[in-house]
Amino acid sequence: MDEPRRAFRKQLGEILLDRGWLQPDQLEQGLAIQNRQGGLLGQILVELGFVTEEQVVQAVTEQYGFPYLPLKQYTVDPAAVRLVPANVARQYCLIPVDRLADTLSVAMADPLNVHAVEDLETLSHCSVQVFMSTISDVNEMIQQHYRKPAEGADAPSN
Repeated sequence: MDEPRRAFRKQLGEILLDRGWLQPDQLEQGLAIQNRQGGLLGQILVELGFVTEEQVVQAVTEQYGFPYLPLKQYTVDPAAVRLVPANVARQYCLIPVDRLADTLSVAMADPLNVHAVEDLETLSHCSVQVFMSTISDVNEMIQQHYRKPAEGADAPSN
């Protein structure tokens, strides 16, 4: 009886260990917290101070193949930002960075969030190309490119 073949992906912790960024006892501690409280292992390891956000992002890009986009080195296109309401950007922790024809490029902290990508495609009427970035970089860009007007609804800043 043949079993279906599945693509083998290393676990996040294994990648961090292989790269020398994490020690086995640190991984065990992070996994124990994740088992008790839930949450994302990478975020737990960052909060514990064992690894940096950039290390987690690089490991996830190796794990799933999403390209990494360091936002501090990128100029965000305001026209792309206007395609996505601020509440959606905040909800999914993403920032639209560019639009080329019918393709909207976005940097996301969680590129595996299929629901977010589907919502973006519906809102923007574009196909979405996903890049990965750190949570703090995405949040910083959201603060820079969206502002809250006096009336209360979020709007892109110019």
